[in-house]
Amino acid sequence: MKRLLLLIAGLALLGAAPAAATRIKDVTTVQGVRDNQLIGYGLVMGLQGTGDTLRNAPYTEQALQSMLDRMGVNVQGASLRARNVAAVTVIADLPPFAGVGSRIDVNIASIGDSTSLKGGTLVLTPLMGGDGETYAVAQGPIAVSGFAVGGAAETYTQGVPTAGRIPNGAIVEKQVPGTLRTLPRLVLELENPDFKTAASIADAINAYTGLRYGKKAASERDLRAVVLSKPANVSTARFLAEIGELQIQTDAPARVVIDQRTGTVVIGQNVEISTVAMAHGNMTVRVTEMPVVSQPNPFSDGATAIVPRTTVDAQEQPAHLAIVGGTDLQTLVHGLNRMGLKPSDIISILQAIKTAGALQAELIVQ
Repeated sequence: MKRLLLLIAGLALLGAAPAAATRIKDVTTVQGVRDNQLIGYGLVMGLQGTGDTLRNAPYTEQALQSMLDRMGVNVQGASLRARNVAAVTVIADLPPFAGVGSRIDVNIASIGDSTSLKGGTLVLTPLMGGDGETYAVAQGPIAVSGFAVGGAAETYTQGVPTAGRIPNGAIVEKQVPGTLRTLPRLVLELENPDFKTAASIADAINAYTGLRYGKKAASERDLRAVVLSKPANVSTARFLAEIGELQIQTDAPARVVIDQRTGTVVIGQNVEISTVAMAHGNMTVRVTEMPVVSQPNPFSDGATAIVPRTTVDAQEQPAHLAIVGGTDLQTLVHGLNRMGLKPSDIISILQAIKTAGALQAELIVQ
């Protein structure tokens, strides 16, 4: 509870201070300049008896036979019983404009019943894009952070031992078609769409290009995009580098984000609550089973029986009526803290205030 109150109080102090300036390149991306996802199927070798059970994972045996057959080893018809091989999926993100020969990171995850990939090595695995073309190949020892140890009666697992990572484990073999110069037009897309932020970006760019190039070069299209017009005497990369360093004041709609699984509540800077009076109390019902064994008298024909005995205790905490409301985040946080609420109580109250129409913000429940 103290951590949550400190978090909300810290946000309140940030809300009271003037917003800091942010660079344009930190809140926007260039439309069309994006990563491409790659995927592949491969085998991990060298496991210490923690690989797939080939009888339960026939695809692992088929892949192993196909690999050995391509290397000139005929194992067709043989019954393989190795436990140091595991079938895995290999995924990676190909950065924009990645050239042939550059290296990228890959993530590996087990497909079969392997218990751990620790100590294994991924053999040569082609990575394909959505078009079915091979853009990279991955290979190398796997770094696994989790582990699992155990005996006949107990097993201890920490992290996820069936997933790992190979830093710089893939080499780009084919470049994605297209360059920065071939983009049909330059458009900046906002990470957090907002009309005011888009207008601020366009104003900052026009003020800069008006002094440097003698013309306006930006116009806001909507809350998500700002369209650019590159001056003729500068390259696209240099122009984006120049405007990316410009400082702006960002804005965002009022939001309250609630994570019910962890009890986390994040309140945005511009959140306001119309003045309301609320009472919040909890009722706790405790049911305790205390069965009693009833013994028959000596030399009687009775039988031992278990007599159920149940105790029910209901307690209701007192509800305090309080008035909460404010025109800024700091006043709102002070009102909630004054009531001494738990995270679950704050979540319930905010949902009830939103239903009553007094929460002047978007409520997002995850």
